Amino acid sequence: MAYWGGGGAAGWSGGDGGPVRRGRSDGWDYQELGKVYDARLMARLWPFIKPYRWRGITAIVAMIVVSVAQYSQPYIIGRGLGSILDRLIERGELPAAEQAAATAAIRSDLMQVSLALVALAVIGFVAMAVQRLMTGHIGHSLLLNLRKLMFRHLNRLSMRFYDNEEVGRVMSRVTSDVVTLQELMTSGALNVLSDILGLALIIGFLFALDVQLALVAMAVIPVLVIFMVLWQGYAAQAFIKTRIAIAIVNSNLNENVSGVRVVQSMGREEENLRHFGRLNDENLRANLDAAKLQALVMPMVEILSTVASALVLIVIGIRTFNGDLGASEAVEFATAFLLYIQRFFNPVRDITLQYTQLQRAMAGAHRIFEVLDTVPEIQDAPDAIALDRVEGRVDFNHVKFEYVPGVPVLKDFDLHVEPGETIALVGHTGAGKTSVTALVPRFYDIKAGGLLIDGHDIRKIRLADLTRNISIVLQEPYLFSGTIAENIRYGRLDATDEDVVAAATAVGANEFIDRLPDGYETVLHERGQNLSVGQRQLISFARALIADPRILILDEATANVDTQTEKLIQRALDTMLRDRTSFVIAHRLSTIRNATRIVVMREGEIVEIGSHDELMARDGVYADLYKMTFTGLSHDEAVAERTEG
Repeated sequence: MAYWGGGGAAGWSGGDGGPVRRGRSDGWDYQELGKVYDARLMARLWPFIKPYRWRGITAIVAMIVVSVAQYSQPYIIGRGLGSILDRLIERGELPAAEQAAATAAIRSDLMQVSLALVALAVIGFVAMAVQRLMTGHIGHSLLLNLRKLMFRHLNRLSMRFYDNEEVGRVMSRVTSDVVTLQELMTSGALNVLSDILGLALIIGFLFALDVQLALVAMAVIPVLVIFMVLWQGYAAQAFIKTRIAIAIVNSNLNENVSGVRVVQSMGREEENLRHFGRLNDENLRANLDAAKLQALVMPMVEILSTVASALVLIVIGIRTFNGDLGASEAVEFATAFLLYIQRFFNPVRDITLQYTQLQRAMAGAHRIFEVLDTVPEIQDAPDAIALDRVEGRVDFNHVKFEYVPGVPVLKDFDLHVEPGETIALVGHTGAGKTSVTALVPRFYDIKAGGLLIDGHDIRKIRLADLTRNISIVLQEPYLFSGTIAENIRYGRLDATDEDVVAAATAVGANEFIDRLPDGYETVLHERGQNLSVGQRQLISFARALIADPRILILDEATANVDTQTEKLIQRALDTMLRDRTSFVIAHRLSTIRNATRIVVMREGEIVEIGSHDELMARDGVYADLYKMTFTGLSHDEAVAERTEG
């Protein structure tokens, strides 16, 4: 099935009894944070991480090496300075003849300490590089694999999923949520482990140096913990508000850029600017509030660090004056403890700041798996049959269908279409015409009755075979980035250049394509905006024709084209509809006069059926619709309608 029209559920919503979208606002994606650690989600992520487990183990080992190299330096410096001070004191008490040897020993100690620090720095540098390379590879591989998996899954999900979900929310799953997980695997998780290990090493070294001083240094920890717990609660809410605010700003910006023609035509530039300014002010306030909270962290850490340092120095001074510590021990402890106290608060601060990132990552993982766990409503039956080439007989046997439970859209719809017939579906908005055509390619399953193609229940036919035998052209032509030739060849990649030209010529598109500077190699802008609506529709017709479908669906395919372009399309329809089963929906009744049969619908039921002449002679609902159509036409359009008829 080549799906040639407007994209997504929008093609099936609105006037013809289509589904009602029930998505949440754009900000919802950012209003919830997950647990800091969710074992169930991590277990589900494991299959994605498992192929890179040896890289992960290497990264962890490298992280341990980095931590040991970094946090052992103050211990070495303190011990080294204490040892050197002892030697200096001893040298002063030695005879002059022995002082030269003592001086050499001091130089040797200085050299050893210096070399040890340089060696630790080099080891830490190499280990850090290995860690970053490993985690970078894991994180970006996870990003690649998750995005590919989600893209594949989103292409398999049924139309009902897109009826109920907003495009922005779906896009955020593939972009921001996956990136959040990638950041977690690249840096976040290992940084937290590194900080925890760093804290453990610092505490271990402090107690190894002196238990009493270690307890004094950590006396301020309860104050820090209480502050961080309180701070994190406020910060989490502030960060959520910033994400909601920027989401609303981006949504408004996207809306205004996409609808810039309407904005300018309605003279809404100044009013929209004021509205955008108010949204930006909200975003500014939210970010300033978050910045104020972040600004509290470093001063608090500095204050507590200074207090801890002062307490340690006071205790060292008291113990030195009491004779419990010698001069060298006092220098050793003072140096090591001051360096460790400065480093101690950095991991604590980093862990607190990483807290929200971990929550966001868990929430992102939950939303990703929420999508991946969504089972496509439309799937091949276990005993699905293969139909390589269908004849095109379609039977609706008393079909009942609804989008929302309890709200019927089609009621006892009974229609039998022979191969090669052209069936025109007409009726007021909401009659259910589009719903009929949505059931033929099995975008939805019926609630009751039967829908058969070539005598086979449509639910027993492989979806790939339906896809290959059905083409659809909708009211809003959707073209993809690429050349005109690539767009025509979109549903049939093996089509030759001659096939592309033949299809374009058949629908009357070749003439305007040849006038373009690059012809069929003309690169289209997003959604083909560098072409007129009529030209885009002609290309979508060529794209449908080149697929050579057995069943063709035209849903308001000529609604947005001018009269001249419609004449081209009318001629193209003779070629497209020949020997194909076709369902045509149009409000411009001139496009369906030559249909084999016209099915007149009202509130999901067939009220009349017959040829144009038969229905006009009956002077019923169809005749009224026909007269209403002419009443709304200009004189020139009415003449054109009668001429074509």
